[in-house]
Amino acid sequence: MRSKLFVPGSRPELFDKALASAADALSFDLEDAVAEPRKAEARAALQDLLTSGHATPSGKTLIVRVNGPETPHFQADVAAVVRPGLHMINVPKVEHVDQVREAAQAVARAEATNGFGSGGTPGAAAPVKLLLNIESPRGLRLAYELAAADPRVAGLQLGLADLFEPAGIHRREIAAISQAMFGLRIAAAEAGVFAYDSAFADVRDAEGFRAEAALARRLGFLGKSCIHPSQIALANDVFRPSDAEIAAAQRVVAAADEADASGVGAYLVDGKMVDRPFVDRARVVLAQARSLGLIAG
Repeated sequence: MRSKLFVPGSRPELFDKALASAADALSFDLEDAVAEPRKAEARAALQDLLTSGHATPSGKTLIVRVNGPETPHFQADVAAVVRPGLHMINVPKVEHVDQVREAAQAVARAEATNGFGSGGTPGAAAPVKLLLNIESPRGLRLAYELAAADPRVAGLQLGLADLFEPAGIHRREIAAISQAMFGLRIAAAEAGVFAYDSAFADVRDAEGFRAEAALARRLGFLGKSCIHPSQIALANDVFRPSDAEIAAAQRVVAAADEADASGVGAYLVDGKMVDRPFVDRARVVLAQARSLGLIAG
């Protein structure tokens, strides 16, 4: 999920273009991108898309950002869009463990109502996961507790504008960005979920987007949010393992297999000591390369 394109739920004329794009994931938005008088209209448009099965053949990860649990729209949003083929519900502005549990319970109720079947039943739809937005000082401080609050949580997503602007922190302050990213990534790692990067509002600044995405990748983030189709190729390129990384990972895994066969615990590859954490990381790189068709399976 290198790239995730936001698509306003109130703009169904954009749905087919988004499904045909190069984005790995689509995040249909019922929250900030939809004006209050159009919430019900947008919800119905997404329900129609998801129940039609039209989106599933795209092979993309399908996500819906709903309105928050504290809003009057939350329950109706979840009931409408939790359908077979949806992968994740994106919950905004999460600050309390109870919000996570309420969201998980709402998703479970919708699954029971909307034809998911029971786990293990042939043909049963995969359970819908939660992607939690961390967009406030409290949310960042409690990020691990939020991520660990329910097994449905798949990842944490950083919202830098909402996190920084109310505190008077400049959105492009690199020291603040690095610290927020690192804090979120470590919380996600402790909880065993993925971390996902924030949106970048200046669509004209391709180099700024690329630099921020590159920082996120170095800190172990899975991918970056895109608010415009022009950002998709940038995210896909940054979060693609390079040919040099793939080759290095292949050498590490080959050396690990040889060391395992001979009972060696630590060894040198390209003049650097390698042990289990480096091997695990190399296997992740090769798995991603295979999934992108960059190397043979």
